[in-house]
Amino acid sequence: MGIMDGMCRTIGRTPLVPLRRLFQDEPYQVYGKLEMMNPGGSAKDRPALFIVREAIRSGEILRDTTVIESSSGNMALSLAQICNYLGLRFICVVDPRTTEAHLRLIRCLNGEIERVEHPDPVSGDYLPARIQRVQELRQQIGNCYWTNQYGNPNNYRAHYETTMPEILEQLSQVDYLFCGVSSCGTIRGCAERLKDSGLPTRIIAVDAQGSVIFGGMKGPRQFPGLGAALPPSINRKELIDRVIYVSERECIEGCLDLVRQESIMAGASSGGVIAAIRAMRDDIPDGAVCAAILPDRGDRYMDTVYDEEWVQRHVTGA
Repeated sequence: MGIMDGMCRTIGRTPLVPLRRLFQDEPYQVYGKLEMMNPGGSAKDRPALFIVREAIRSGEILRDTTVIESSSGNMALSLAQICNYLGLRFICVVDPRTTEAHLRLIRCLNGEIERVEHPDPVSGDYLPARIQRVQELRQQIGNCYWTNQYGNPNNYRAHYETTMPEILEQLSQVDYLFCGVSSCGTIRGCAERLKDSGLPTRIIAVDAQGSVIFGGMKGPRQFPGLGAALPPSINRKELIDRVIYVSERECIEGCLDLVRQESIMAGASSGGVIAAIRAMRDDIPDGAVCAAILPDRGDRYMDTVYDEEWVQRHVTGA
């Protein structure tokens, strides 16, 4: 199907830039992996490509197969662009937290949108409701493939094979890796690569307040892409050295500081990663080198993170 042709060939090889102005007063160095530079604008391009490619190789995706995924935004967008290029029908199941910018982009790429309007009555969260809708669509359509980012091992294998090797090519020393978590594909793939390479890098998971991935107390979360209402089956807690929980306010402050000091407009998860590094500033030794994965672009959050009126109305402590 030409899975490695055209725009698919441009996925990966994203820049790794020193954040010298943001951390100029610190005795350690921080480098940001700009996953926003992927063609779909996020780190999700990598697993989307890897999952679809392997499913084509195994015969699970044919030319008349419908691809389905549950997503809060970025994975749906990444799959939409790849499926559009390959001529495959794609349906994404989203919820009210998905930004209008994401929805417009998905539609522009010929993705079909199924929106779950009400959370699961038992858990009170949208993820179980989205997955239930995916199962209903699978039964109705028949010839379809569920990419299942929360349980597909090709999610983390994409980062094992590409993201972490790219960082190690550019940095001779990586003492800390800071990575936001949701499906946990990025952090597992990167952590396994580091462990298999025999490196003593400390793995820091950045999670949202209200997320239950690592046993935290469940609560409301307004920003998509950071945290989860259900522990992902592909997560390996034993690979994680420390979990830092960040608030929505801290995510916003991190985003605004990235723009003001580094001219990097990133999404809410990236702001959370910056907040986590700051939270650990007293524990990071002098001379340490930190790699921070910045997952997506900020222009999709103009109506939320970068809208002062929205922040005043919706974010506690604003």
